[in-house]
Amino acid sequence: MSTTTETGPAGSADAAGAASTEARMSRREVLQALSGLMVGIFVSILAATVVSNALPVIIADLGGSQSIYTWVVTAELLAMTASVPLWGKLADLVSQKLLVQLSLTLFVAGSLLAGFSQDTTTLIVARVVQGLGAGGLTALVQIVMAAMIPPRELGRYAGIFGAVFAVATVAGPLIGGVIVDTAWLGWRWCFFMGVPFALLAIVLLQKTLKLDQVRRRDVQIDWLGALLITAGVSTLLIWVTLAGNDFDWLSGTTALMVGGAAVLLALALVVESRVAEPVIPLGIFRNRTVALTTLASALVGIAMFGGTVFLSQYFQISLGYSPTEAGLLSLPMIGGLLVSSTVAGALITKTGTWKRFLVAGGVLMTLGFGLLATIDAQTSIWLLGAFMVVLGVGVGLLMQNLVLAAQNDVPARELGSATSVLSFFRSLGGTIGVSVLGAVLASRVAGDLAVLGGGESGGETTVPDVSALPPEVARVVQDAYGNATAELFLIATPLAALALLVVLFIKEKPLKTTSGAERLAEEQAQLPLAAH
Repeated sequence: MSTTTETGPAGSADAAGAASTEARMSRREVLQALSGLMVGIFVSILAATVVSNALPVIIADLGGSQSIYTWVVTAELLAMTASVPLWGKLADLVSQKLLVQLSLTLFVAGSLLAGFSQDTTTLIVARVVQGLGAGGLTALVQIVMAAMIPPRELGRYAGIFGAVFAVATVAGPLIGGVIVDTAWLGWRWCFFMGVPFALLAIVLLQKTLKLDQVRRRDVQIDWLGALLITAGVSTLLIWVTLAGNDFDWLSGTTALMVGGAAVLLALALVVESRVAEPVIPLGIFRNRTVALTTLASALVGIAMFGGTVFLSQYFQISLGYSPTEAGLLSLPMIGGLLVSSTVAGALITKTGTWKRFLVAGGVLMTLGFGLLATIDAQTSIWLLGAFMVVLGVGVGLLMQNLVLAAQNDVPARELGSATSVLSFFRSLGGTIGVSVLGAVLASRVAGDLAVLGGGESGGETTVPDVSALPPEVARVVQDAYGNATAELFLIATPLAALALLVVLFIKEKPLKTTSGAERLAEEQAQLPLAAH
């Protein structure tokens, strides 16, 4: 059933046939086609959440610092961020199914390397490989869904993917906690356990995902633009991570790194404005909806990733819970996200309206961060759970619906670019958020421990094993991490408010009732007429 479709006038008939084939797909057939993608997303989220909950134990076992803790998270996010646009471009050249399988293969390789790591350097390299695989899944899942499913129906399937996301996010911390707390397993199985799921996803994709392959003979990969963007962003992130510890914020090193990053990014803009197939097509930002949803996605990424990635550390170090208990404590936020994304998806499909969900999500996310900014080492877990529900509901209403709004307002030929751009900037925002707020956390903890006499002072602060500390020292460490975590949420609150402000300016447009494949066929059919 899989066919190859050439773009342009000669391929218009083939494209129309492809579109009609997709149009005849029943809901059961679509679900079968998406099953492998769902398993792929499941294993990607599962691995990330397992590591998030187990990371305090992993870093303590490998003797890493607070900055290393941040970089183990940031390395994967940075690799994912840099690779998302490239995966989107490669989708124009070769089989999208093959690319998804390749991304899962990279994920397996990174997981195995991470599981066998003997030091933090190897672990960070492994996380980069995992990030490259996650970047492929992030870009291609959205592109495949947009090609097969009309925007009006996307809400329903987005709700299903939201449920998969929620189950994986709930299962990850719990499984990770059990693995870390089980002496005969150890933290390395946090990485190994995802391998069979990834292999299952590859097999399912081979059997169930049947796509009409579109080949464009004029596509060129903008390697120079990708290199300049990656180098510029990486330089900024390295500066943020090291400044305040290895050198002063206001120093010659800072000037050199920030200046170098600015030059690299400026050159990237020049390259992107001139090449035929840019990694980030600057012209796409002329579309108001794309520009605003991209900005909102970046802000959501900064606030969400930066504000929540350190919650597991707060549960274990500041509140004194085990990894398994820390996994259970994440349930309120995940439950809120699951319910809000599923219900909103169904209502959007039923009513065709979506902006009110974005606005409500922005309000609740801002409120959730504001409430979490009041926590400390003595906060009641019930009160903390209520705050996390508010945040989870807000994030669930925002994340997928921003992508839906953008996909609905661009020509079919720009679906891949628009989706990749949104994913890129959301991941970039998350990477910046983790790096910046991780640096703030490390600096605040080091300063508090020095002032309070907790036995740590200045420079790098090793992530402590609270259970091994004397009671009086443990209390100082718990207070320091509690206060620092609250400060992260305080910083995230105005960023969430700014995302809400951006969302208010997005103009609501009726959701299209044709799939990306059908729209592409219609656009291509008009090309000969335009030529005349």
